[in-house]
Amino acid sequence: MAQERKKKAGVLPPDGGWGWMIVAGCFVVTVCTRAVTRCISIFFVEFQMHFARDYSGTAWIHSLVDCTTMLCAPLGSLIGNHLSCRVAVILGGFLASIGLVLSSFATSLEYLYLSLGVLTGLGFALCYTPAIAMVGIYFCERKSLAYGIAMSGSGIGTFILAPVVQMLIEHYSWRGALLILGGLVSNLCVCGALLRPITLKEEEACPLPVDSECGYSTKPLVAISPAEEKQLEAERSKQQRDSKQRCLQSMQEYHFLLMPDFLVLAGSFLFLASGCSLPFVYLVPYALDVGVSHHHAAFLMSILGVIDIVGNITFGWLTDRRCLKKYRGICYMVAVGMEGLCCFLIPLLHTFALLVPFSVLYGYFDGAYVALIPVVTSDVVGTTYLSSALGVVYFLHAIPYLVSPPIGGKWQQLHMHSLSEAFMSEKYRILTEGFKEHFLYE
Repeated sequence: MAQERKKKAGVLPPDGGWGWMIVAGCFVVTVCTRAVTRCISIFFVEFQMHFARDYSGTAWIHSLVDCTTMLCAPLGSLIGNHLSCRVAVILGGFLASIGLVLSSFATSLEYLYLSLGVLTGLGFALCYTPAIAMVGIYFCERKSLAYGIAMSGSGIGTFILAPVVQMLIEHYSWRGALLILGGLVSNLCVCGALLRPITLKEEEACPLPVDSECGYSTKPLVAISPAEEKQLEAERSKQQRDSKQRCLQSMQEYHFLLMPDFLVLAGSFLFLASGCSLPFVYLVPYALDVGVSHHHAAFLMSILGVIDIVGNITFGWLTDRRCLKKYRGICYMVAVGMEGLCCFLIPLLHTFALLVPFSVLYGYFDGAYVALIPVVTSDVVGTTYLSSALGVVYFLHAIPYLVSPPIGGKWQQLHMHSLSEAFMSEKYRILTEGFKEHFLYE
């Protein structure tokens, strides 16, 4: 009975202890989900050559992985809320691993759309949101730092995996590389086992007030009657409270959707997602098109990854400082604005020496933005609704992630076609001038 009362009463966020194991688990989850998704762009040229398809058709693979991961994020939140985050992550790790293994036997691009794009993306969706939400439950005072460390897994993973995947492709072909990645991603099941659930105190959870107009009352019924009638009344009132509480929880789970601050934040995520994924999809193909070698192109992804780590941790640490805690929203806007500025400069970069500074700046501010997503969301909706809110936030990334890479692929094709035409016209002009000079000389 004492244990039940303690469990019901809940605890304060530990801000340490087993919380650091939760951070470690979330770190590995981001390595196996976001870093692996980024490294799919290294397979881009291999898929394009093997299946003899254009930029746009090949880009649908990366689009579907990202889109399915974000589109099914609310499903991950739902399983995490109603079963447990542990169950959601273990199930997601199993599905993602199976998807990558099946992809190694692909016979067409459409096969990869289903196995790599949909099945693996669904597995990533079930892992990503619950793992991130657990960090917010275990940390309060050092929340930004904890998220900075946890989210840096995408950067560290990209830094390590980019050259490793390139080496695996060279030694074992793209099929062998996907098979090995499937084994790596199966470690998500281990990460899920680390996610020990806790119940926060009610004052920490800050539940929304009961709507009296709906007929719900938070005051316990007081029975003034003999002993038997009092017992029956108590049981009846307990059953009513339990049913009303379940109904109320289901109603309040998405109550944050009516908050103006959350709607503005959601709009910013929607627009940002339309452009932030393109450099991770097309940086390697673009670098190869402008004459950068395969190893240098993969190294650009590594630079993006390692600087991403710096952005994760430094912005996480800075926004935990007392002087900046109130201005986390402004820090988020600065990171987003700098990402957009970097994207504007891409058409001017045609050498490896110019693409390196781009990778450094874009990687840093992308790391900052990724680390701040759950932090600013938690600041707006509170810890209680963080899991559901993150499901909605990542859901809003889905459609932009789906349509942006193929649109970018069409633009890339037009750009390369115009460059080819310009080169041919310039070559024709030089030859014509050469003939004219020759005939005039004669």
